[in-house]
Amino acid sequence: MKKIYVIHENQEWTVHLFNRLEELGLPYEDWHLGSGAINLSEAPPEGVFYSRMSASSHTRGHRYAPELASAVLAWLERHGRTVINNSRALQLEVSKVVQYMELEKFGVRTPKTVAAVGKDQILEAADTFDGQAFITKHNRAGKGLGVQLFQDKQALKTYLDSDAFEEPVDGITLLQQYIQAPEPYITRCEFVGGEFVYAVRVDTSEGFELCPADACSIEDLFCPAGEEPKAKFQIDHSFNEPVLVQYAEVLKANGVQIAGIECIRDQEGNLYTYDINTNTNYNSEAEEKAGVFGMLEVAKYLGSRLKEEQGALV
Repeated sequence: MKKIYVIHENQEWTVHLFNRLEELGLPYEDWHLGSGAINLSEAPPEGVFYSRMSASSHTRGHRYAPELASAVLAWLERHGRTVINNSRALQLEVSKVVQYMELEKFGVRTPKTVAAVGKDQILEAADTFDGQAFITKHNRAGKGLGVQLFQDKQALKTYLDSDAFEEPVDGITLLQQYIQAPEPYITRCEFVGGEFVYAVRVDTSEGFELCPADACSIEDLFCPAGEEPKAKFQIDHSFNEPVLVQYAEVLKANGVQIAGIECIRDQEGNLYTYDINTNTNYNSEAEEKAGVFGMLEVAKYLGSRLKEEQGALV
């Protein structure tokens, strides 16, 4: 019997998906790639394969999970299996540079960014911003890894010379134009099956770590999902920007069916897009209030693709 295979490395981020798959009576198998092996001389099983591999896997002790996932996806694609968020999608997940190049290709505005390896090169890159505020972040990241705000080059030098400096797992530090928003929030646009589902407004007043997963509300000081009296995550039904069309084009061109794309507006009203997350999570409290459910939509989509696979046997 054909199944839905879920490729990932974080059990906490799949529990809601598995619950929805069970709710819909869909057969599935858990492929946790924190470690493992594949026999490349054998053919993979039949079915639908959904990759939820994360760029931040190394923060959970799974340093080589993306590399293993890349090998698995190459194997699946060689045998013509149906892969949701394919090997190209994984390339985007683990590199913000690749994300920005694809966004720019489709006319989507991204913040001015410099990629650098080495402390001397990082410091030199600060000159690019002509005395304006900038942030640093990791190229292969997630969870706000390495995000720091600097007002000048001297502050960056102090940081680089301190124990607080975080070496990125791929060695690439990004220096990026700081977007001063009129209000402290960003917008995350959720897509399932390549179609826009909803936008969520995320309060950034307490920090840059913006993961909406329910687990973060317990374990992550900077990710207090659904905090009172003001919720950190709120579904924004009014978001209907023209850029949504371009987002859909970017995803389609890069083998991404399920993703969250984050953007921010500056004080002049310009919209900047700075992250594509192919391992998207949803906040249950915000969804309950709005009556929309991202993981249910994901499960339904996977079910529809499995139905297509089963129909191919007839």
